[in-house]
Order: sequence, then C-alpha cells, then structure tokens
Amino acid sequence: MNGDGRSDAVLPAIGVELSTKLYIAGRRALFFGMTKPKRSSRPKPPLPILIYAGTRSSSDQLYLGKFGVPDPFISFKKGAKRYAVLNQLEFGRGKKESAFDTILSLEDWIAKAKKAFGRKSVGIAEVVATLAKAYRIDGFRVPGDFPAWLGFELCDLGIEVKASNGSIFPARETKSDEELKFLREGNRCSAAGIRAAEEMLKASTIKRGYLYIDGKRLTSERLKESIEIACLRAGSVSADTIAAGGDQACDPHCGGSGPLKANELIIVDVFPRVSKTGYHGDMTRTFLKGTPSTAQRKLAAAVRGSHKQAIEQVKTGVNGKKIHASVVSYFEERDFETRRDENGAVGFFHGTGHGLGLDVHEAPRVSSVNCRMKRNAVITIEPGLYYPGLGGCRVEDVVAVQDDGPKMLSSYHYNWILR
Repeated sequence: MNGDGRSDAVLPAIGVELSTKLYIAGRRALFFGMTKPKRSSRPKPPLPILIYAGTRSSSDQLYLGKFGVPDPFISFKKGAKRYAVLNQLEFGRGKKESAFDTILSLEDWIAKAKKAFGRKSVGIAEVVATLAKAYRIDGFRVPGDFPAWLGFELCDLGIEVKASNGSIFPARETKSDEELKFLREGNRCSAAGIRAAEEMLKASTIKRGYLYIDGKRLTSERLKESIEIACLRAGSVSADTIAAGGDQACDPHCGGSGPLKANELIIVDVFPRVSKTGYHGDMTRTFLKGTPSTAQRKLAAAVRGSHKQAIEQVKTGVNGKKIHASVVSYFEERDFETRRDENGAVGFFHGTGHGLGLDVHEAPRVSSVNCRMKRNAVITIEPGLYYPGLGGCRVEDVVAVQDDGPKMLSSYHYNWILR
C-alpha cells in the first residue's frame, strides 16, 4: 500500500481513465469543431439525460414521456425540457398523447446525420451525436441499463457518457397524487386476481388428499390461469404470478406447478401491471383449503401479527431497517428461527418490503439496509415464514408513507382458512 492508502494497482487504472478522457476530448474536438475550453470557476450543471429504450423494457422511458412505445427510441432531457425522436409510425401519436415538450422526426434527423458525417447510412450513435451538436450537448447521463454498444459508439464519437449509479430519476421514489391513484388501481387489479383464486379454492372439493375442480385435480397452473384472466378483465396484465402450495411455497419466488393438496398452505402473490398507466399492484395472501394443523395456525398468526405491527410503524422519516428489525424480533420472540445452510434457508430470509411503482421492485427498501422513508414513498410490507414440511406463509399489502402514518393502497381480507 502507498502512504495515501491507495494500492499501486490503482495507478494504471488512473492512467487508462486519463487516456480515455483525452481520447474523448480529441474525438469531440474533431466532430464538434471545438477549441480549447475556457476555464470557469462555476460548478458544472448536471449532464443532460439520454435514454434509448422502449417503454416495455424501460420504466425510466415511460416515466419521462408518459407514453407507451414498444420499440426503442431516443429521448433526452436538457434542463426542464423533454425531447423524443420518433419515427413516422409513432410521430403523430407522440404529439397527441405524450408528455414530451418536443417531438422530433427520426427520419429528418437521420438525413441530418448522413449529411453531417458524409455517409450514405448512419446508426443511432450518429443520430445522437448530430442531436448533441445541434443542442450544444457534449455529454449525457444514462441509466444503468443503457445499451453498452451505444455507449461505446458514442464515446468513439467524442460524446461523454456517464452511467447513473442508482435511479436516473430519483424523484420516482416519491409519488404524486395521480401516481397514488394509479397504484391504488393496480392493487384493485391484484385484489381481483386474489379473489379469483379464493373463489376457485372455495369451489374445489377434497378427494384423497388433493383438491379437485370440475372433476379434475386443481393445479397451480389452473389457479394462475384464473388469476391472470381476472387481472386482464380488470385492466391489467399479471406476469410471473405465484400460486404455490406446500414445500414449493417455501421458495418465495417459486411460481408453483402441479396438483394442489388439501390441508396445505398455498401462497398467492399477484403483481399485475395496469395496461393504461404502467403502474403495478402487489398483494399476497395465503390460503388453506381444509383443516389446518396447530403448527400451521401458529405460523399464520405470527405472519399476520408481524405484518400488522410493521404497517403500524410506517411513517415519514422512519428507517426501513428499523421496521425490518422489528419483524425479525417478532418472529424470534415466538420461536420462529431463521437458519441458513448449504441447502438454502428457512424461516424469514428476505426483506420486509420494497418500493412499488412503474417497477415491481424499486426504491426505497424495507430491509437490513438503512433507508429513511420519504413522504409519499410507496412500499410493500410482506413478512413471511417458510419451513419445508410445514409450508410457507406470506401476507403483503401496499402503503403510502405519510407524515401521520401509513395510508393503505391495497385492500383484501385476511381470512385464510377455506372450508
């Protein structure tokens, strides 16, 4: 180690970084025709934001323009102004429906890029570089999932590209009144899916230890189909739905497969995306068709009790780590041990909750990591316990963080025993 605490191994990396900066500066001067920049004591404003993605894969793109486009397109934000570059197919609709301040024609800017570069054909990087020159932009901030190939090509053209470590739109962590309405709608769709599952389980009969519906064994696949149809009818799409029973439910992200048995805990987790807005719901309930054992009753009571006391703690300024720790303590005080070995984990081994919005999992987190809750953040509270041989149980609701406590955005009963 050097005296300043840096390893000698860091020094070559510094040289590479310096060389890269000099290379980019040279390329920028070649393309932009720049002279030596003047020194200024003023702090540099943040680089404009650049996104190249479709809204199905990028919630940041949907957040910026509030406008759904399945294929990747260029958008950028300079100061308060938001720009989109759309092809003829989307141009007119973008002008009518989107929140972009300016809609630019992709075909026009391809023609400008061809002229600027003196080529018969150009790619997305050349179009972005031409836009950058026209709008006096010498670099961009990009989201962490920005296409690597495009980032490298822009660097080759002398455009600085700085990837965001974390959300490129920190404001997404807190929700507007309109977004709270969208999330409530998402959870109405979740409830529709859970209701469909409950009704099918209620309608099932028990034969030789299995559940039957319409004369056939009820499977996780059939239950998920019913859930997803109900969500679709409610105006949303439910993907990766969970309807897992028995030991399958002890893996929290197992979707479930095969026949469902009587007298076993069945976790139903529904997190649909509302088709009109892109915002999600996320609710979980655990059911049992038949007669629960004493151990199952104790397990379900502990999960529901921890869920209730965790929600009561939600408030502006509270640390999510504190809420999570209280759930851990609640389970430990009732002798529900968490263990980890080479085969995995049992007990309570995931976070208590996460942010919800255009993504199912986003900031903030309610876990073992420090995270202060901001007013109007929206989070899930979803404690669970998982013991192979006994089963898994999880209960989840969605709440908005308010100054005076939690504001429920989801609603469904907690009756879990189905006769």
